[in-house]
Amino acid sequence: MPHQTWPTAMAVHVGIWMAMMVPMMLPSLIPTLSWYRRSVRGAHETSLDGLTALVVMGYLAVWAAIGLAVSAAGAGVMAAEMRWGDLAAWRPVAAGVVLLMAGGVQFTIWKARRLADWRDGPRRGGPPAPDALGAWRHGLGLGARCSLVCASLMLALLAIGMMDLIAMAAVTLAIAGERLAPASLRIERVAGVAIVAAGVLTVARGASRLVAG
Repeated sequence: MPHQTWPTAMAVHVGIWMAMMVPMMLPSLIPTLSWYRRSVRGAHETSLDGLTALVVMGYLAVWAAIGLAVSAAGAGVMAAEMRWGDLAAWRPVAAGVVLLMAGGVQFTIWKARRLADWRDGPRRGGPPAPDALGAWRHGLGLGARCSLVCASLMLALLAIGMMDLIAMAAVTLAIAGERLAPASLRIERVAGVAIVAAGVLTVARGASRLVAG
């Protein structure tokens, strides 16, 4: 934007990023927070509310850091396109390739293990420590596991465009379905097929524009 510095622009981007992340992750985060509240022992109701808030803050801190990295990467891409104008014409093809990669990840053992880790991870190692440091660490751990398990879906959303409301709604449903539905593996693969199909179409459209240009 005119008269806007890069740090200001990145701060605005991270704010928008977090405004979208909260509703997207909330459906799958609430059951995990409920488990945390049931598992913490020796904490009064008032202190339990504070500890839960610290868990959420740790969780959101991870996503804020990711948003900052995404913003920096986007700024780098914009700077490169401003310097080498021909790169902009390849953006649709690049987005399609990213979609193909993201869709492929949905079928890997790595993704299945990350999903299993999200489901079982909070229950490993005994109940969380009933103190502020334990809550903060628990939130950071949740954020790290969450970012890994939905990395492919978020990558697909970034390739399509964060402001695409239909894509955002579809990714939100896929994230919640993978983590909460009994047939999570089926949802994982259906999402993968849809992302790969979108990647093929995007690459084809981008390539046709390059040929026509």
